[in-house]
Amino acid sequence: MTLNADLREIDGDVYVFPRHLASSNAIGDLALAPLTDLGWDLRHDDLGNAYVSAPDNKIRLSYLPEGEDDGLYRISAYRDPFGSPAWGVCFNDRVPTEFVQAFTTALATVYEQGPDAYLARPVSGSDDHDPFLAVVPLLKQGWEIDRPRWGVFATQAPDNLAGLEFTTGDLDPGNELTTLDARWQLWAGKSSERPVWYASASTDTPVALLIAVTQCVADPAPLPRWRDDTCSYIKGMAHLTPIIAPGPPAPTPLDVQRAVASRRPAALPAVSVPRWSISSRPALPGPRR
Repeated sequence: MTLNADLREIDGDVYVFPRHLASSNAIGDLALAPLTDLGWDLRHDDLGNAYVSAPDNKIRLSYLPEGEDDGLYRISAYRDPFGSPAWGVCFNDRVPTEFVQAFTTALATVYEQGPDAYLARPVSGSDDHDPFLAVVPLLKQGWEIDRPRWGVFATQAPDNLAGLEFTTGDLDPGNELTTLDARWQLWAGKSSERPVWYASASTDTPVALLIAVTQCVADPAPLPRWRDDTCSYIKGMAHLTPIIAPGPPAPTPLDVQRAVASRRPAALPAVSVPRWSISSRPALPGPRR
């Protein structure tokens, strides 16, 4: 099966199914753009890492291609810019960039709404802030509820190659921000213990931001990638479908009319044709004498 597309608008020659088996497209600007478009401060260090901060310095994003570990994007929010983070999120270096972009797009939106939105703590039973709301987009796409181990509530993708885990009980706030022992973990691969890519979020991460990511993950549309760039999808697991350019559009009735007219022979010039009439009929010869 192949899918038609305008190749000028798509960065890739194959589609990756399902999208959670794609990987990073190595274009960090796509994920930073929703924040820099708001005029957030963007700085770089000598190694090529980038740092984006909100005007009040209460939300900060670090893009760390030259970081000490595989945590590529680290985002944190603060009640006091000089205090400890209120919440933190990490995306590793193989998370599909579109998922990070979904997060930063939602982050830009809640920041514009103010601290009550970007510092909104999850509250069980709340209409808008219940943590379970983050799971709903996945369940609607056939992900199944799972209990992989004690103290962990999870949902598993239909192909068993991705999952979202929620750890219950009390967690150490410091560990949540610096290790994988966080409240939320989203992953793809054969197991959560050895994921190909992962994202983690601490306990107080606003539910609106989590929903933005799970909605993007649950979207059934494939993601475009380049077949030769084997790091941009999980090789051996992802299904690849060639992207082909669409055929010419079907002709309209006017197109058909013009085509027929162009093939019609030119009209012959008008000529004088003699016509018989009673008055001009020649006389018949009379009887011979």
